[in-house]
Amino acid sequence: MPRLASILDLPALTPLKGHIYRGLWLAWLVANLTMWTHDIAAAWLMTQLTDSAVMVALVQTASTLPVFMLGIASGAMADIVDRRRWFAATQAWVCVTALLLALLSALDALNAPLLLVLTFVNGIGLAARWPVFSAIVPDVVSKQDLPAALALGGISMNLSRVVGPVIAGGLLALSGPAVVFTLNAVFASVGFWLIWRWKSEPRASALPGERFVGAMRVGLQHVRQSPRMRVVVLRVFLFFLQSSALLALMPLVAHQSGGGAAMFTAMMSCLGAGAILAALQFPRWRERYARDQFVRWGTMSHAVLSTLIVSVPTPWIVLPAMALVGAAWISTANTLVMSAQLALPNWVRARGMSIYQMALMGGTAIGAGFWGQVAGLTTVATAVVAAALSGVILLFITRRYSVEWGGDEDLSPQPARPVAGVAIDIQPDEGPVMVVVEYLIDPAREAEFADVMQASRRARLRQGALSWGLFRDTAVPGRYIEYFVDESWVEHLRRQERFTAADEDLRSQRLAFHLGSEPPLVKRYVAASMPIGPQMPF
Repeated sequence: MPRLASILDLPALTPLKGHIYRGLWLAWLVANLTMWTHDIAAAWLMTQLTDSAVMVALVQTASTLPVFMLGIASGAMADIVDRRRWFAATQAWVCVTALLLALLSALDALNAPLLLVLTFVNGIGLAARWPVFSAIVPDVVSKQDLPAALALGGISMNLSRVVGPVIAGGLLALSGPAVVFTLNAVFASVGFWLIWRWKSEPRASALPGERFVGAMRVGLQHVRQSPRMRVVVLRVFLFFLQSSALLALMPLVAHQSGGGAAMFTAMMSCLGAGAILAALQFPRWRERYARDQFVRWGTMSHAVLSTLIVSVPTPWIVLPAMALVGAAWISTANTLVMSAQLALPNWVRARGMSIYQMALMGGTAIGAGFWGQVAGLTTVATAVVAAALSGVILLFITRRYSVEWGGDEDLSPQPARPVAGVAIDIQPDEGPVMVVVEYLIDPAREAEFADVMQASRRARLRQGALSWGLFRDTAVPGRYIEYFVDESWVEHLRRQERFTAADEDLRSQRLAFHLGSEPPLVKRYVAASMPIGPQMPF
């Protein structure tokens, strides 16, 4: 134990000192092992069930398609239900699916279409778990340790990328896919136990839970109205659009280097090892470099190294370069995921991270398909070099977009403000609700006021408001009316619970413009129900 304690003293491993994060990290490692071993076993089994290259390729499609179809939905669920239970449920889902695959494989009852269906079903559990894990991490580590905790998540992914295929390949050679699927069920059950034993703190609220469709709308709207999240989503899409070329064409690169399957395995291992070693250096590097520098240099390094690998395909060049590619990849990816986490308040974090993941997977899927077509029409080297050049060009075109836009805001939750002046009985589902705020400002400061109100517009919409507007009084110079509309009375009350320290600071800025000893007049209106009269004849 003293030796373990000394290892955990490394800055990059500090989050593992906390038993809660350590348990969650182990659960995440086990979940990633399950993913990689399943993908290897399913792909190999498909080659035994059919000679169709299309069906073999569709295994990867069936595994990743749920991310596109269910990404925002799984994020919404992770935000509106208990996150511990939801995370545990994803592991239970994967465990049951693995047991079913193991049973059918042992009975020789699997065919190609059924394997695709069950791979898709397994992918549902995998798609549901990523947003909830991303949302949980900031709850169990301090803001200071968050970068290291996210880097450890990347280490978990890369460690499983190396170990998972090795385990699956060995078991497939010795026994067959049924044993691999059984092991997956064991992995998933261990992950379930690790998650279930964690005692999370329930989010206290006297309001009923959000509705599913409304939660998805608010999540999409929050990201759309957040300048920083828009930049992060764009950056992650463009980076994986570029970097997917080398990863997708790596088997062909290995084949052309003369090494075959052994070379491909070595390249994957070097990629994972380089990523792990780089992640251990992040605490020291982040003291010297800003996040935009990480993204810029990581993207350009990945492009240069990818070009080198396909231009000089000899093992002595390729393998060290692959380790450096892994370092560049995780440096950029970790920086982007950290930027997304710091841009999202807790109440919408899972939804925001699910959109981030969709952009990542979208860039990967589109890039792999597009650069694969380019390689088919030209050569593998041409496709990889073209991807590298396009990545650098797009980086130059979007150079003004910063993932540190405006600096990190204080998104810690604030106590909900009571709604005063309610003299009528209002049911939770009544609405829409219109809020009108009256300001009287110095006309000479209208330009400054407009800037603050533009920021207020984004903040109101990020919190879930349906619409927002600002009007000038034609009779009184400096008199402004701000209005915004909430979907229902309960959504109006819920928005009061979503205030953060940054929102309180913005409120103080608005009040600083208001003239007079009394605060701005606030009025709330609930839509009136209109009686349905007789229909007019046509």
